[in-house]
Amino acid sequence: MPKTPAPARPAATILLVRDGPDGLEVFMVERHHQIDFATGALVFPGGKVDDGDMAPTLTARCAGAEGLADDARTFRIAAIRETFEEAGVLLARGRGEADIVAGARLKQIEDAHRDAFNAGERTMTQLVEQEDLVLALDALVPFAHWITPAFMPKRFDTMFFLVPAPADQTAIHDGGESVDSVWITPQAAAAAADAGERTVIFPTLMNVKKLGRQTSVADALVDAAVNPIVTVFPQIEDRDGEKWMVLPHDAGYEISEAPISALMGA
Repeated sequence: MPKTPAPARPAATILLVRDGPDGLEVFMVERHHQIDFATGALVFPGGKVDDGDMAPTLTARCAGAEGLADDARTFRIAAIRETFEEAGVLLARGRGEADIVAGARLKQIEDAHRDAFNAGERTMTQLVEQEDLVLALDALVPFAHWITPAFMPKRFDTMFFLVPAPADQTAIHDGGESVDSVWITPQAAAAAADAGERTVIFPTLMNVKKLGRQTSVADALVDAAVNPIVTVFPQIEDRDGEKWMVLPHDAGYEISEAPISALMGA
């Protein structure tokens, strides 16, 4: 009897982007070597959806939630929470304000809440209510949607979002789940992965290379906004005694099929 696939846990991640001296840059963190998933890998800030991300009370504290289904809103809230936890970037505004919170205000928020927040002793609802904030869901542009193949023992249903980095906030790794961080061009990240200098898991690498086709934040945002999201649920096929991974042709990636042996060697 075929083994029942493990459930795919909802997760969300953010590609923070900025225009650098060598072109478009994305913020990435190196995961701790004792983490049980993507150990030591270079990844975008993100993680699993928590129960607190689904709190009905958060709806009134979200800008851009209008018309979103519950799961779509939850993915965005989780992405904002994880980016605050892992990168110290808070995509939120003071109630009634047009701009993302400035660095000085963020420092006050971090001093008051971040340790308790990361320890699980404070929820996002408590943080935004105490600080009178509104989460900037409207700043997140959907970029990709990947579901881990059914044969994998640990599976995720992950939404990727593209966000311009707030100019007055400083992104930095948390020193816990992530031990290093870097602003890097997608081309440099892909080259390091292809050369074996960095560990970058397959979905991350595919999205790095997809992002690398754009030369500026403005171009990347326009491209993401006009191209519909095609869910990537990689399929495994046996071909002449070799296993191949197959992706949807219209998902916008540089490959749609390849031998798994070649992918693992990349």
